[in-house]
Amino acid sequence: MPLSFQVLGQPGRDNALFVKLDSGQAQTRFLFDCGDGCPHQLPAAELREIDHLCFSHLHIDHVAGFDLFFRTNFNRTSKENRIWVPPGSGAIIGHRLRGFLWNLVGDRDPGEWLVSECGPDAIRTVRYCASEGFAVAHPEPDRPRRRRVIVDGGAFTLEAVLLDHGTPSAGYIVREAPHVNVDTEKLAALGLSPGPWLKRLRDPAAGPDDTVAVAGARHSLARLRRQLLVTTPGDSIAYLTDFRVDASANELATALHGVNTVVCESHYRSADVHLAAAAMHSTAAEVAAMAKTAGVGRLILFHVSDRYDAAARRDMLLEAQAVFAATAMVQGW
Repeated sequence: MPLSFQVLGQPGRDNALFVKLDSGQAQTRFLFDCGDGCPHQLPAAELREIDHLCFSHLHIDHVAGFDLFFRTNFNRTSKENRIWVPPGSGAIIGHRLRGFLWNLVGDRDPGEWLVSECGPDAIRTVRYCASEGFAVAHPEPDRPRRRRVIVDGGAFTLEAVLLDHGTPSAGYIVREAPHVNVDTEKLAALGLSPGPWLKRLRDPAAGPDDTVAVAGARHSLARLRRQLLVTTPGDSIAYLTDFRVDASANELATALHGVNTVVCESHYRSADVHLAAAAMHSTAAEVAAMAKTAGVGRLILFHVSDRYDAAARRDMLLEAQAVFAATAMVQGW
């Protein structure tokens, strides 16, 4: 599968989400939050290849497992070390990076870490260097945001949507780029043989007036594209946790429209909505209503309060399914 995911952690304990996107040419790995014990569930090889660590916010149950991830990758140079956080949280990550004794590091440890705050209008990034023991924060130029997109990887986009947990919190959406394929039946019907020209046909840099040679004859590239190319949407997944859905419902419904899978907190049952409001969390029925309004493909509930046992979690799931039938809980919960 081009996009796969794994919910990490246990019910009533710290959780996180691991996502892998395989475009056919490259693999991109995302880790959303870093709760206690969560990185330990990933093979070391996967942990070393994470491209983007995305924090919803920095309460301890979302950060407590960071040390293993950082220990594994602190001087990594094979790829960028990227951390994404909501506004106002970058300095806390800087303190985490500096919170160890680094007297033995030096030029032989050239790894750099980019910590980016996803503000409403701009992305503010600070660079930290392993060779300096992460002691100096080097500001990078601010980068304006294009809507919700914080990373455009060509084969995918990563979006951040700001939420309210009594402190800024961020939800994230990974969208695979649309698939552009050649309709082989139409190709045969036109009497055209496959060949290197198909690469040119799918090249987005080609101009509308360009032509392509097929078996010695010139053909309009624009016409062949209309006749042969079929575009299908890519897969998508969203990660939402620690927020009051009623404070963010309209923006979320817009951001999540058409997302295939939404992994979302369901911290409380409907009977405990007063607890949800006081703690700036959401109930299972509330997030189910949000998913229904947004028209998502399916909703997966996670990050459940430890006040609920397995029977209560089954009842919680039924409450959500009564609102949005395409709801499930993490398998085994």
